[in-house]
Amino acid sequence: MEPSVMRQQKIIKYRNEHFEQIDDEIAVEFPLTIVVDGQEFATMVCTPTHLEELVIGFLASEGLIRSSQEIKAISVDEHRGFAYIELVTKQSIQKEFYAKRFIGSCCGKSRQFYFYNDMKTAKTIVHSTSVHVEQCFRLMRSLQERSTDFQATGGIHNAALCTPDELVIVRSDIGRHNTLDKIYGYCLQYDLPLSDKLIVFSGRVSSEVLLKVSKMGIGIILSKSAPTTLALELANDLGITVVGFIRGNTFNVYTHPNKIIGLQEKTLPSNL
Repeated sequence: MEPSVMRQQKIIKYRNEHFEQIDDEIAVEFPLTIVVDGQEFATMVCTPTHLEELVIGFLASEGLIRSSQEIKAISVDEHRGFAYIELVTKQSIQKEFYAKRFIGSCCGKSRQFYFYNDMKTAKTIVHSTSVHVEQCFRLMRSLQERSTDFQATGGIHNAALCTPDELVIVRSDIGRHNTLDKIYGYCLQYDLPLSDKLIVFSGRVSSEVLLKVSKMGIGIILSKSAPTTLALELANDLGITVVGFIRGNTFNVYTHPNKIIGLQEKTLPSNL
């Protein structure tokens, strides 16, 4: 049984000029330290669900593994907050290539882009998966309907792996990037093809988020929120379509609009 993503806490709420005591749902924040072949690799803060997926996806995103078959054994001690991984082929973790860093729920400062392993594992997207304008809205609505933990706590991000027609899997976490690692880990565990998929996302598209989408080999990300400048520079270079601010009946297309079916060519500025 998965640990709960939220816990109840008594709080004092002020509304309508009165104070009252109520039970509120608070998102759980869980520290997890990853140990690879006896060597501490990283500590992250996460939501304590789908932890094996999170670890596998994180190791793949960091370039330490390419497939789940490279893991000989994995165990998660949820009580102590440790994940132990034994690789089929042991390797020395070179500190100049892998950042031993604290990855918090606020999703970082995008410094990961400057690490060697990001440069080594980012993929340029060359396939031509596309999505219709109406499918963008429909997929975002579907994600929001599945985001019950966010509705209860206001503190959880959500991401979904999708085809243009439907959601395939949905994952939640207090960290935006962790939702993508959980999805990536699931795909590696079940050998799920990704070239025909896209990501629907609740949070800001930072450079770290964009790089994780790239490493998965996915060419479209649809977000309810905004991108950052570095994310868009990377998206332009890596062939990824970024759509943001999908709200109501509007959205913004920031990069590679050719993958959005239904846009009229005459409406597109020449610099996109």
